[in-house]
Amino acid sequence: MGYLSHRVDPNELEPGDHIYTWRAAFTYAHHGIYVGEDMVVHFTAPETASSGSRWNFTSIDIGFSLQKSRQNHDTGSCLCTYYCGFRQSESGVTISCLNCFIGTGSLYLYQYGVNKCAHVSKLRGGTSTTAPSDPPQDVIDRAMYLLNSETGFGKYNVVRNNCEDFALYCKTGLLVHVKPATGSSGQVNFLVNAPWKPALVSVLPKVVCSTTMGALAVGVTVGTHYWNKYKTDIGVRDDVVKVKVEDVGSFRGF
Repeated sequence: MGYLSHRVDPNELEPGDHIYTWRAAFTYAHHGIYVGEDMVVHFTAPETASSGSRWNFTSIDIGFSLQKSRQNHDTGSCLCTYYCGFRQSESGVTISCLNCFIGTGSLYLYQYGVNKCAHVSKLRGGTSTTAPSDPPQDVIDRAMYLLNSETGFGKYNVVRNNCEDFALYCKTGLLVHVKPATGSSGQVNFLVNAPWKPALVSVLPKVVCSTTMGALAVGVTVGTHYWNKYKTDIGVRDDVVKVKVEDVGSFRGF
């Protein structure tokens, strides 16, 4: 298990895996659920996704039943021109082929059921959680239900309701039951609780005045960061509840 992230070969994927790919020179990661047959269900802002109006069907009822990949991913070309890019017209939940999801980046596997020490020691947020995953077929069923739902996963919000929030829900069935400043996304919470922000304000003056005090302040700041990273993880926070996929819309108020 890598401390930055866990790279995986596309041919090693299992249906129901939560995968992600780094974008914009590792600035952020885009997340999705691999549903088998070289297809990924993921959540984007509707304005960045293709319109569903070009398809002559209104839902997808594919037998995604734990079938592994069987195609060559080295070419980078679209693997499925028929379904790739389909979404409901008002929803940001989209299905894409694996190549289109990866783009020009590499593929990484999100880690579930990670122990506390390994989770907080990750150099980047949004790569693991202490929460266990539900069975793969449950994960796929949630992703496909939300894909076919007219409201999908609600309105995309980069801070409160993004692609990682969607993938975490599909894997665990857990949703935050209050309206927090941030959602369950590990990469968002990592940035919000970044240790260098308070350090710039409180640590640097102490370093100038006293090396010992500066070192202590650095230790406290870093310790606070790791505590915040731990307590905002969906596997330990106390403001999440299990929600049936058919109740997501009413639970979220859309």
